[in-house]
Amino acid sequence: MPPSPLTTPTSPLPPPFPSVQMERWAKEVEKRTGGKVKIKTFPGGTLLGAKNMLEGVTSGTADIGNFAMSYQPGRFPVSEALDLYHGFTSAKVASQVLFDLVQKYQPKEFAKVKVITLFTCPPTNFMTSKPVKSLKDLKGMELRVAGTSSEVLKRLGGVPVAMPQSETPEAIQKGVVKGMISSLEILQDFKFAAYTPYATIANLPVVSFAVVMNKAKWDSLPADVKKVIDDLSREQALWTGEYVDRHVQEALPGRQRNTSIR
Repeated sequence: MPPSPLTTPTSPLPPPFPSVQMERWAKEVEKRTGGKVKIKTFPGGTLLGAKNMLEGVTSGTADIGNFAMSYQPGRFPVSEALDLYHGFTSAKVASQVLFDLVQKYQPKEFAKVKVITLFTCPPTNFMTSKPVKSLKDLKGMELRVAGTSSEVLKRLGGVPVAMPQSETPEAIQKGVVKGMISSLEILQDFKFAAYTPYATIANLPVVSFAVVMNKAKWDSLPADVKKVIDDLSREQALWTGEYVDRHVQEALPGRQRNTSIR
């Protein structure tokens, strides 16, 4: 009898690259197990929401979950350390640092699940409706921002505004905010280029993600399948970082772009 599919939802936010990596991982597992394992994905929060992803995996509602640790501040103190400002210039490097950090210290925050892989978004940057060429331009500017970047923006003189990503385009059009801080692939993925024609590269904090599996489901897998998943773990972190870094570059050509903030 063929094994039942592993159900795998992905968080609705941040941008779609977490879902892209999840689909790639699922195909690789199926291929490397010779079709022994088939994985059914539920992208865009169709099975579990971002904030209840871990509980859903722990309880068995889903076998596997993909989520950003910053959606539950304070719950993942070790891995969230990567979400502080470190000056990363790529998701490739940040993803490997996060992977090594969790592998080395095995933090208790993941004690109830099996960690499948870890990765980050690219460094976050300014996307604005008006040019930001200096700290003077940024002073008093309201920007949609989330997580640790809120404190960074305040220290740079800007005004952080919390709101769902989905509400940001209308808020920009109405002048409620003048732009946002996020990773730049959303210029293309969420069509934010239509609202924020200026990108200022500042290499602000990244956002960390984890893909985790229900412990009971993991324990039920045969040894050869576990080996495939474990062998793919670091490779997947590297693949995701490289993929989303390329995606950022695809989103930028032809745009008015400032190189740095002074």
